[in-house]
Amino acid sequence: QVQLVESGGGLAQAGDSLRLSCALSGRTSSIVYMAWFRQAPGKEREFAAAIRWSEGTTYYADSVKGRFTISRDNAKNMVYLQMNSLKPEDTAVYYCAARTALGWFQGGRLVRGYDYWGQGTQVTVSS
Repeated sequence: QVQLVESGGGLAQAGDSLRLSCALSGRTSSIVYMAWFRQAPGKEREFAAAIRWSEGTTYYADSVKGRFTISRDNAKNMVYLQMNSLKPEDTAVYYCAARTALGWFQGGRLVRGYDYWGQGTQVTVSS
């Protein structure tokens, strides 16, 4: 089992920056990818960014590319999402997720591709 706890959400204005953190515990040796998903009110949960836990290869949704940066600190078992140039459409609950399966193209951008989830942290961006 892997436990994930997010922190760092809050209120921001358009153009501001926020950094989300995700603390990992438990059987972290099983993790291949870590990701951030988000879910806006009335919408389905969607992929935002991911990172290969061992080597650091990153992946981004087009909607956040160039504005968000995912990173990890393996020694501290932490994953981060630096969000710059925030827009009102970034308003959502942000979830940290862990994937134990190999093969990015076999579900790396899909909710069902992840085995463990945090409880989520709210990010609200006003115009």
